Amino acid sequence: MPQRHSKNNNDLAFFTYDEKRKLGYGTQKERLGRDSIKPFDACCLCLKPLIDPMCCQKGHVFCKECILECLLAQKKDIQRKLTAHVAQQKQEKEEEEEKIMLQKARELDAFDQQNHGAVPQYSDKNYNKDKNGFHGANSVKTTSYEEEALRTMKAFWLPSATPEATAKVEAPPSTTTCPEGKENLKLKTLFPIYFTEDSSEDKKSKSLEKSYICPSCKVTLTNTLSLTALSSCGHVFCKKCADKFMAVDKVCLVCNKGCKERHLVPLQKGGTGFAGHDDHLLATDFKHLGSGSGLGLVRPAMKT
Repeated sequence: MPQRHSKNNNDLAFFTYDEKRKLGYGTQKERLGRDSIKPFDACCLCLKPLIDPMCCQKGHVFCKECILECLLAQKKDIQRKLTAHVAQQKQEKEEEEEKIMLQKARELDAFDQQNHGAVPQYSDKNYNKDKNGFHGANSVKTTSYEEEALRTMKAFWLPSATPEATAKVEAPPSTTTCPEGKENLKLKTLFPIYFTEDSSEDKKSKSLEKSYICPSCKVTLTNTLSLTALSSCGHVFCKKCADKFMAVDKVCLVCNKGCKERHLVPLQKGGTGFAGHDDHLLATDFKHLGSGSGLGLVRPAMKT
């Protein structure tokens, strides 16, 4: 019996546990740290702490400068695409008019050749031409057409003679979109939000970073809590206090400004993009070991 020198060097008929792990067999787990998750007080565009935070109606939070630059860049891009689209439509219209003029010129030329040529050109489909393809007075013109076609013919096997497909510019959308949620977003729908900073002495002495609390229950706000902002005044509460007090009393607990149910906007929490909010947990592929091959094959998951 051969001696086993290491856990990866053997002549067994099956794979060991360590070999299966290296081949990607089984469930792959990885613990994500704090650096892998976006903080709740970070901008969705620059990923830095918020400066003059603005929020959309879907709960995505941005810095005021970042979102204004984004919307301005989108408007410039829409204007550029619209100008290119209008220019393309104008060019297509001119080409169509040119084709109509050429068609009319060909019809007039054919009419002239038929009435003034040595041998009339028959339009009857049953009329049989001779073997040499003689067309009477039109034979010279037909030969010149063939020479021009051979000279301008595109050859697909020559890089210099391959035809080029014109890229059509589609009509751009007329409205700007949210860079995070991809829904229509206008500047007037954004509203400023205000976090309540923790001003206790022990918090200031322990950490240099700002920490925020709920103005109602004084709980420190983290990514584990669901937050709700009031679009009427902009104050941020935890979801528990917002549902318990604001939804019932119809008034903000900080500024005593009236609010309605539609003014409660849940803020989006920072996640990893796949399983951050337990949404869209659908596997797109899976790994399995081929029988006797020792290779980890990847196949798309079948829809059930």
